[in-house]
Amino acid sequence: MTLNDFAEHRADFVTPLTVGYRGFTACNLPPNSQGMASLAILRILENFDVRALWGSDDMPDSPGADYYHVMVEATKLAFADRDLWVTDPDFSEIPVKELLSVEHAKRQAKRIDMRRAQSFAAPLDPHGDTIWLGTADAAGNAVSMIQSVYHDFASGFVPKGTGVLLQNRGCFFSLDPRAVNCLAPRKRTLHTLNPAMLLKDGRPYLVYGTRGGEGQPQTQTALITRIVDMGQSPGKAVDAPRWLYGRAWGNVENDLKLEGRIANAVAEELANRGHKVTMVGEYDSLMGHAGAILYRTNGLLQGASDPRSDGAACGF
Repeated sequence: MTLNDFAEHRADFVTPLTVGYRGFTACNLPPNSQGMASLAILRILENFDVRALWGSDDMPDSPGADYYHVMVEATKLAFADRDLWVTDPDFSEIPVKELLSVEHAKRQAKRIDMRRAQSFAAPLDPHGDTIWLGTADAAGNAVSMIQSVYHDFASGFVPKGTGVLLQNRGCFFSLDPRAVNCLAPRKRTLHTLNPAMLLKDGRPYLVYGTRGGEGQPQTQTALITRIVDMGQSPGKAVDAPRWLYGRAWGNVENDLKLEGRIANAVAEELANRGHKVTMVGEYDSLMGHAGAILYRTNGLLQGASDPRSDGAACGF
């Protein structure tokens, strides 16, 4: 990189992607972010009755195997589209409108077999050194933000005299010229950062997000289905047991990691359907560090920070 590279850099101000979900408007970042995948999952879930999948209103903290199965299968389908298409839109035509259409989501939903797990999704590199933060005020101003340098300590390189640690998200580039994210001058590769927001009648309703690479769309889905479909508070939704489909440190294949608070019977049923299940800690940092702020109808703001992290929810 040269001084001229830095001098010519310009930040992009982009229009968020949006899809409808249960009468709300879900917003996320466009390519080269994976935000499209987070929205695609919600589009697919619109074709399912999440409350019915949950299993029982008498056990609001303990969804059954059907809930987890559909969440994971919808994620796989969304990730397959992401891996095929998402890159720098200046270098490739990405059919975002089609991929987030109601018709495409219906076709994707029909591909989900409630009895068997799909096994076609390829794993992404699990590295990450990321934080999410959100803020909101009584006037309706809200910010959902992610900062990341990618690997722990990023590139490990601080240019002399700057004090700036250079990130290394270029790791997502491929040296295969046929790959959608093949390396090229001035090109931006796919990245996983996708801070999110849910609008009600055009105004912020839920500010939410998490760190965690491929876990970001999955944790976002957990928060939305629990808060919107099941009526949980942000605190309960963030605290509740989570899952993660994909790779973790030292793991070369995809598996479905379930937190230890998820019932053994649920884990066994998911394994019977073909999921490669691995049980992890009861509050495992692998599941991301989520946060959320909800605008309640009485004008109050209700916030939550993840007990899996060292963050906090604060009011001033």
